Amino acid sequence: MSSVAVLTPESFAEHRSGLKDQEITGCVPEDEAYIPTYLEAFPPLPEKGAPGEKAGEPASAWGSKIRPIKASVITQVFHVPLEERRYKDNSQFGEGEEAKVCLDIMQRTGAHIELSLAKDQGLSIMVTGKLDSVMKARKEIVARLQTQASATVAIPKEHHRFVIGKNGEKLQELELKTATKIAIPRPDDPSANIRITGTKEGIEKARHEILLISAEQDKRAVERLSLEKAFHPFIAGAHNRLVQELSQETGARISIPPPSLPKDEIVITGEKEAVALALSRIRAIYDDKKRKTTTISVEVKKSQHKYIIGPKGNTLQEILEATGVSVEMPPLDSGSETIILRGEPDKLGPALTQVYAKAKSVMVVEVTAPAWLHRFIIGKKGQNIGRITQQLPRVHIEFTDGEERISLEGPTEEVEQAQVQIQEIIKDLLVRMDYTEVIIDQRFHRHLIGKNGANINRIKEQYKVLVRIPQDSERSGLVRIEGDPKGVQLARRELIEMVQRMENERTKDLIVEQKFHRTIIGQKGEKIKEVRDKFPEVIINFPDPSQKSDIVQLRGPKNEVEKCAKFLQKIIADLIENSFSLSVPIFKQFHKNIIGKGGANIKKIREETNTKIDLPTENSNSEMIVITGKKSNCEAARDRILAIQRELANIKETEVAIPAKLHNSLIGSKGCLVRSIMEDCGGVHIHFPSEGSGSDKVTIRGPAGEVEKAKKQLLQLAEEKQVNNFTAELQAKPEYHKFLIGRGGANIRRVRDRTGARIIFPSLDDTEQELITIVGKEEAVRQAQKELESLVKNLDDVVEDSMVVDVRHHRHFVCRRGQVLRELAEEYGGVAVSFPRTGANSQRVTLKGAKDCVEAAKKRIQEIIEDLESQVSVEVAIPQRYHRAIMGPKGCRIQHITREHEVQIKFPERDDSAAGQEAPPQENGEVSPEVEFIPRKCDIITIAGRAEKCEVAKAALLALVPITEDVEVSYELHRYIIGQKGSGIRKMMEEYEVNIWVPQPEKQLDVIKVTGLAANVERAKLGLLERVKELQAEQEDRALRSFKVTVSVDPKFHPKIIGRKGAVISQIRKDHDVSIQFPDKGDEQQDLIVISGYERNVEEARQAIQQLVAELQEMVSQDVHLDPRTHARIIGARGKAIRKLMEEFKVDIRFPQPGSDEPDKVTVTGLPETVDNAIDHLLNLEEEYMLSVTETETMAAYMKPPSRYGGGGGAGGVDDSSGGPAKGFVVRDAPWNAAGNKAPDMSSAEDFPTFGTGVAPKQASAWGPKKF
Repeated sequence: MSSVAVLTPESFAEHRSGLKDQEITGCVPEDEAYIPTYLEAFPPLPEKGAPGEKAGEPASAWGSKIRPIKASVITQVFHVPLEERRYKDNSQFGEGEEAKVCLDIMQRTGAHIELSLAKDQGLSIMVTGKLDSVMKARKEIVARLQTQASATVAIPKEHHRFVIGKNGEKLQELELKTATKIAIPRPDDPSANIRITGTKEGIEKARHEILLISAEQDKRAVERLSLEKAFHPFIAGAHNRLVQELSQETGARISIPPPSLPKDEIVITGEKEAVALALSRIRAIYDDKKRKTTTISVEVKKSQHKYIIGPKGNTLQEILEATGVSVEMPPLDSGSETIILRGEPDKLGPALTQVYAKAKSVMVVEVTAPAWLHRFIIGKKGQNIGRITQQLPRVHIEFTDGEERISLEGPTEEVEQAQVQIQEIIKDLLVRMDYTEVIIDQRFHRHLIGKNGANINRIKEQYKVLVRIPQDSERSGLVRIEGDPKGVQLARRELIEMVQRMENERTKDLIVEQKFHRTIIGQKGEKIKEVRDKFPEVIINFPDPSQKSDIVQLRGPKNEVEKCAKFLQKIIADLIENSFSLSVPIFKQFHKNIIGKGGANIKKIREETNTKIDLPTENSNSEMIVITGKKSNCEAARDRILAIQRELANIKETEVAIPAKLHNSLIGSKGCLVRSIMEDCGGVHIHFPSEGSGSDKVTIRGPAGEVEKAKKQLLQLAEEKQVNNFTAELQAKPEYHKFLIGRGGANIRRVRDRTGARIIFPSLDDTEQELITIVGKEEAVRQAQKELESLVKNLDDVVEDSMVVDVRHHRHFVCRRGQVLRELAEEYGGVAVSFPRTGANSQRVTLKGAKDCVEAAKKRIQEIIEDLESQVSVEVAIPQRYHRAIMGPKGCRIQHITREHEVQIKFPERDDSAAGQEAPPQENGEVSPEVEFIPRKCDIITIAGRAEKCEVAKAALLALVPITEDVEVSYELHRYIIGQKGSGIRKMMEEYEVNIWVPQPEKQLDVIKVTGLAANVERAKLGLLERVKELQAEQEDRALRSFKVTVSVDPKFHPKIIGRKGAVISQIRKDHDVSIQFPDKGDEQQDLIVISGYERNVEEARQAIQQLVAELQEMVSQDVHLDPRTHARIIGARGKAIRKLMEEFKVDIRFPQPGSDEPDKVTVTGLPETVDNAIDHLLNLEEEYMLSVTETETMAAYMKPPSRYGGGGGAGGVDDSSGGPAKGFVVRDAPWNAAGNKAPDMSSAEDFPTFGTGVAPKQASAWGPKKF
């Protein structure tokens, strides 16, 4: 780090005063001061002696010289005067805004900043760090700690780009160097003024630099010369050598447009003399060539033009260099074959010879090779073909995909060599390589490839073959295998075996609750990976979490799938066992005791019982502690937690025996009944045994008195429920249950209606599948039991009966693995229905079972036969393109129709050729009358069922055919309907389930098409028209709001109308809901204010502004002269005093700016009487403050030490007979006295940085000196 020494005349005078009495030896008289030389006063630093230096040579005062080392860290010091400081509150220096700003700048730039305060209250700033950091920090300090001024500099518009520099680098450098912000107008802005913002010193520096750049550009010139394009090659010369030599000789820059650009303008830039010289030279070349040259035209095949041009036009340049003739080629995209040669007559012949030689120097040959061999000829990463092109670099080899030919292009000899080499490669490959094709169903392709290509990569590496499996988009089953003949056959066999295995594989669905899926998969899939590794041939698919499905699918070889299913079922059983949950009510005040100090108690219980225990949060009202784990472990943990509670409080626990069948009715809906008892009895806890446990014990826990009260209420409630809850049980075989219930619950509903009892059949999960429960009043239960027993007794009497069913209907009953027969057995008490074997030619069908069931089954079979005999087929012609829309997602719409109307619907096979055809043109949503819909086979949908149901189903199908309707909407509203990024149109399409088509903007059509189901289209039309009404209303409102009025107001009143920080104008805008626009600085009419909004509001706002202007016009301005030293006190800290004064007298007071010509002039503006009062008050304040200022200055002058005044005049001071200022430190033969050197300016803060002392006197500020 460099150090800074501060030496001033005053400080040196102090130094010399102490040396006066000392003896000075030398050859000068004692009464005359000795003036040392510069080398005596400042001896040079020692330099390391050279190896050959003699020992006897005298050394300098500091020894031999050393090599200077450039420091990577620099220091810059600069001064901010008091009047330019942004923050002047010095009550706590180092803790205010300045310190915060410096800390922020240090963090952002990495530079170190030190602040010091001079006695004149100026700010000295020292910045240390790397050059880049220091420059950035300095710029930020100036911008944030120093008040900013601004100025403009005008330079020609074309010079602006030189100030900006390449990528703005010059501008950035200039801003850093001068610590200013430079704003350059945009290219489309006609203004030529550049605005500079920063300190006064920085602005001057930046202004100087910008004017220098502009002056430098003034010396430059630009000339544009239009010459025929045909003569540009003669001016440029071969390979542009002539124009480069011309640029070097003249110093001008010459830009000739390339041959591909249809421009004839040559641009010359540079110094004016250089440009004039280059211009004359170019004109001389042009005139000479125009006079001497002639042209000839020749016809050459278009295919040979590229050989004449050569790579990057090199061949044309070679001809120009060799013969001096320019060859003009027609554009490659034109059909012309005419080539023009331009040059001197005697040189055209040799040039023409070269043109023909180049045209015929290249030949094209085609080699035949099977298309599948191309990749092997090319080789891995182009190795094979690369060897040929390296040996014969001028030969171009092109392979055409899908064609059995290879094109070779190049010099004749090299093409022949390449042809021989490629034919040898083809011959060798045909001997070594083979291919085969296998047809494999497309659904197996992804399994052949395997996860991340594992299967197919293994086959490729094992058999050294290439296997090409077509993309899904190709819809092809053709798999191609290429490579070694033996490897091809082995790979083919393995692929076929894999396909056979996949055809024989099976799929199994496991029902697993979705909540266990994440646990089975494990974190990052670790657990399911172990299962997959154990059963690698089984594919395990979990449903997407959003589907909320419990089905996990296993697919693979039958045995492996069964093993994997058993393994997963075991895992699931363990999970279910460990997911038993138990809730224990514990009084809230005891939770902290159960947790224990640092969680010791709860941790111990968790570890010893191997359970998970969750307590409610502190701010929760819940008292339930949830225990999760195995059932036995959960119960053990519950007992231990209850034991802790019993120890801590006088808690009594009692058990009440209440029949389990009453528990649900006592708990009530969502626990409402039992909760009311607990709340009524002081918060006791009532615990019912888990459902299905069979236990009758109900536990009541809590304070002794409350437990008894709760027990009494619970028994009373149970007694009431018992009366209306008599229960009886009945045994019946499970196969009878469906018959007892009846179709749609008809049988059991009749019993319930007659008796009033509730009959409960066992669910599939119940262990007692034969037990039927009857609940209700005792009398009703007995009657229902009697009726059911009678029905069951009839069912136990097994009979055998038969009926005749036409052979043609047998297939309906036995198809789909006898689904209809299974449904009959389930519905009618397990009745067995036997149809004769196929081919027996018998119509007799046997039924065996309970008498009632057999009769009911016979009746049902007869109904089915009647349906079959009355069944008809109806065809519906709907264009194939609508079939997908009619089916709906996953066929849901068709399934709904078949279920609702009891019909079968069959769609035709898809005809892809028909699907590819364009739909007939539509206009206004309707097919043109001349284009009629002619049904094809692929358009016919067949409906089978009863005639009346088929008709209803047909109508339902036709209702699903989407229609298109037009809605008239003005073109101007389309973009508002579409919305931002299409949000509006998307919302409407989702809401109404339709497709809405808006025409392209360039068509400017007033129609929007809506496509979808008829009902949805109608709703969408209404919604669209409603939206149009809203938009039209908005447009009308915008039109009303766009009413504008201009008010002419003298610009001098504009600041007053705007108010401080825009307060006045903001209030007018808010009160009248209008927009008010003031003229910009560059506008011609500076007096016009534009008001826009509703007409009535605009008029009111205009009146308000005119009233304000009228008040302002009544105001007067008067100047009063106040001593500048009192200004600061009158203004007060941060302007607080002057603001209070302005509010009190209702006036505006303006003080002069720093550096003003009249620093004592203060302007007061307001009404005449208030201005007079304010001026009187200001003069009184001046008189009062001047007494204090005078006293302060006197004291300051008295307190200053004599050394500050040139060493004389003070008491006890050394007398200086000269009476003038001290000369300072003087030396002879100083470097700045040498020719061409300038002495440093001691008053410059840059040459001699100061730190609070010896600051050059500044001009008094308009705000006066800071009070000491």
